[in-house]
Amino acid sequence: MFRIVIPARAGSSRLPGKALADLKGKPMLQWVYEKACRAGALEVLIATDDESIAAAARAFGACARMTSPTHASGTDRIAEVAGLERWADEDIVVNVQGDEPLMPPRIIAQVASLLAHSAQAAIATLATPIDSLEAFLDPNVVKVVTDAQGRALYFSRAPIPWSRDGAPEGLSSQSCFQGARRHVGLYAYRVAALRRLSGLPSSPLESRERLEQLRALEHGLAIQVADALERPGPDVNTAGDLRRVAQLLD
Repeated sequence: MFRIVIPARAGSSRLPGKALADLKGKPMLQWVYEKACRAGALEVLIATDDESIAAAARAFGACARMTSPTHASGTDRIAEVAGLERWADEDIVVNVQGDEPLMPPRIIAQVASLLAHSAQAAIATLATPIDSLEAFLDPNVVKVVTDAQGRALYFSRAPIPWSRDGAPEGLSSQSCFQGARRHVGLYAYRVAALRRLSGLPSSPLESRERLEQLRALEHGLAIQVADALERPGPDVNTAGDLRRVAQLLD
């Protein structure tokens, strides 16, 4: 069994009030919560630093936990909830981000199962094939490479793995992206790893790439990766994203 925590903060520079933004008559957070509830988790909690978000969550039937406003990441917020709830070190918690109203329940369950069956891993996450050169070269598309056992070797905004022969004249001449994989921002943690991560300082690679998962790799925490059984829809960062997602919701 596993638990789900949805971190939802008040601040958002590109879309203020994002968590409670109206999406086809419901707060966006409600869509995320309802998807998460269909994944088969033991419980689904919302972790927030804002009373209005907590009140809205309770209004649509969710359990909300107030957490510190000083957390730098959703991982830290979830770690606080794990402590408040006194979850055991071996328990599995899935982080479903609050701006993912199109996250398929099927892959939420998948990432939890992946960790449960990967005894040596502290964290599990998913990936999908990159299907265009544009996405491969886009720094907003995070790439992941793994070893032969599916353990993450590196995550990057850079185009990896790089084909030397596919780019005879440098970056702009690259023509090969076959085998590249896009990281899906969905994580399952063992509670012990979650606690350890939240107590570690930001690492050099994490700071450079602005990718929190690199902190885990730099400190020797194994991350198991599998191909997602289903592609998630786009997340919401801007008002334009909100409109596009509204057209995709059923």
